[in-house]
Amino acid sequence: MVDATHAQVWGNTATYEAYMGRWSRPVAKAALDWLGVPPGLTWLDVGCGTGALTEVILEAADPSEILGVDPSADFLATSAVQIADPRVRFAIGDASALPVPDDAYDVVIAGLVLHFVPDPLPAIREMMRAARRGGTVAAYVWDFAGERQFTRYLWQAATALDPAASAQDPNRQCAVCHSEPLAALLGEAGLQAVTVDAVVVPTVFRNFADYWQPHLPGGSSPAQRYVASLDDGQRTALRERLHAMLPIANDGSIPLLGHVWAVRGTKSA
Repeated sequence: MVDATHAQVWGNTATYEAYMGRWSRPVAKAALDWLGVPPGLTWLDVGCGTGALTEVILEAADPSEILGVDPSADFLATSAVQIADPRVRFAIGDASALPVPDDAYDVVIAGLVLHFVPDPLPAIREMMRAARRGGTVAAYVWDFAGERQFTRYLWQAATALDPAASAQDPNRQCAVCHSEPLAALLGEAGLQAVTVDAVVVPTVFRNFADYWQPHLPGGSSPAQRYVASLDDGQRTALRERLHAMLPIANDGSIPLLGHVWAVRGTKSA
């Protein structure tokens, strides 16, 4: 993930994978299905993290080349171990200062990244700079307000118990995580034929422990950092509130959804 603020350190791949990485892959597959670009293209994966989107590009898009860029050396090390393909390279870099030449890639994409960038417009302009003329610039971000969105319940429960928790709720911080601002962002950067759409995938948890446990070891996500900041009593209260709020099925599973807004635009020829 991209950390343009330098105040939030993205690392600890195990805690990231347990909380978010397992859902990043199906979301990436659904986003690429929506994008629908032809095979054989060159790709730049901006904020590639632990390589979820890179893996899906390899499987679904038959690329000729992928460069994955991320500021986290820990995440890139994990990606390099997991993905052994001669078409793939990784490099340390920030979304707002990509280490690539102008007009270099057919597709430049940022998956689950822009909502962590305090000022996403320079990042989109950098992505457009890296795209070839006539190439595609695309992104997808969490729709934090989406119905049955799996992250939504944690923040609803936390805010009910502690109104101050709303200051850390991504839904209140991420203006770009709505269709109109996202489309406007790409248009302001100068991209043409901008299209935005909702993409939804199931995120089914086996049981309550499967939902709750990934919040506990700490980690880089806002939810993990919030839960880690609580004392034992506060954490127990949050756990009980969540258990009462979540739509737990008769078999104990929790059928939720992962909502993203996906957007694409074309760099003028």
